Amino acid sequence: MTISQIIFQIIKNWWWLIAPIILYYPTTLLYLWWINWDVWNTRKRWTLIEIKPPREVLKPFKAMEDIFLTLWCVIDYPVWREKWCEGMPVSPEWFTLELVSLGGQTHFYIRIRKEWKRLFESTFYAHYPDIEISEVEDYTKKVPHDIPNENWDLYSEEFILGKPDPYPIKTYSAFFEERPEVMKEEKRIDPINSVLEQMSKLQSGEQVWIQIGCIPADPKTVSTFAEGRRIADKIARRPAEKPSARRPIIQEVADVLITGKVGEEKKPTEAEIIPPEMKLTPGEKRILTAVEEKLAKYIYKTWIRTVYIYKKDEPYFYGNYKTCRTYLMHFADADLNYLRYWTATRTRIHYWFRKTRLYLRKRKMLKYYTERMPPLFPRLSGKPLFPVGFMKGKGILVLNTEELATIFHLPTTVAPLPPEVPRVEVKRGGPPPELPVEGTEKETPPPFKE
Repeated sequence: MTISQIIFQIIKNWWWLIAPIILYYPTTLLYLWWINWDVWNTRKRWTLIEIKPPREVLKPFKAMEDIFLTLWCVIDYPVWREKWCEGMPVSPEWFTLELVSLGGQTHFYIRIRKEWKRLFESTFYAHYPDIEISEVEDYTKKVPHDIPNENWDLYSEEFILGKPDPYPIKTYSAFFEERPEVMKEEKRIDPINSVLEQMSKLQSGEQVWIQIGCIPADPKTVSTFAEGRRIADKIARRPAEKPSARRPIIQEVADVLITGKVGEEKKPTEAEIIPPEMKLTPGEKRILTAVEEKLAKYIYKTWIRTVYIYKKDEPYFYGNYKTCRTYLMHFADADLNYLRYWTATRTRIHYWFRKTRLYLRKRKMLKYYTERMPPLFPRLSGKPLFPVGFMKGKGILVLNTEELATIFHLPTTVAPLPPEVPRVEVKRGGPPPELPVEGTEKETPPPFKE
């Protein structure tokens, strides 16, 4: 019998054992896809809330970071029954932060599960008591969902980190100038003012949507934590394993038999006396500090997506599609990390079947935005199935609470907000302390007598 005949006979006789092994992974992926998104996700109720900032926000950026730290508590993990029988995803709780300009009118939105609405409201009011929070209609439903069409067109892209996740981007601590001669609130440089200014210049037929998806994650369950430790140890020149304090007895006996000397100790060299931390350059110390500080805070698995929609028959400036890209460049650091667009998601096609592929990609990106789907749908994390060439990149970024607070926060009073940004015109405040309350009126004390 030939080799081909032998292989055919093996497959013919043992196909029932080989087929399940081959089909296990695709079958599992398709099953989880169905039960997660068509069963579990359809039962959940979502709501969109709008946050209107006050005219003056004197709170530090640390307040927004504390909000993300508080909201991290929505994290939850399913047990076996919840995952395989009820369809609960591995990371079931997430929310999206959305900065939107509708024809020049800028809005701050957050899309959350309805059962978490009270938690979000109380958390924001505790840190920003002068804001207004209201439940609004989803703005994505006000545009046709068959874009691109004869009247509308769009450009969309997603963003990934230029370096591994453990390297942080530039955070709000780098936007504070130590100048004693300037007023305290004017020392802060707020990059979000620049994107608000750009978004306020849009025409009536233009819209810019910026979406930041946030999935709370346990640092010990993601590879970023272990990868960051390896990077920090490499920069600090720490040994992978601690050397033994005493040489093996066999090696000591061999040295005595060869040299005839007993108890001779080797003098340490100058390089061994100086600790590795003292050999670091200022740049290495800065990178090491930044990496270890990122690992010391709670993290989110996030995605950043932008969509620029415009009417073809009205005047528009196509360069507005770079609004989000120019904003994210504020947080780039040559020594640490930066955010760049993901080539695999840009609505630009250069080679085969350009028109068909471009149309399909635009429809997919619009659907992913309106449905708030992760970049690697139906998965919530991981890497592309074929991470080669232009598909390189996770799509899911790992950012800590400080990095998120730097990218998305209420604008400060460094510069006046554009008039197109809705704001709270009247400062909120509680009742005066001397106001009598029913049932608690104070009795008038008797007049003083000598």
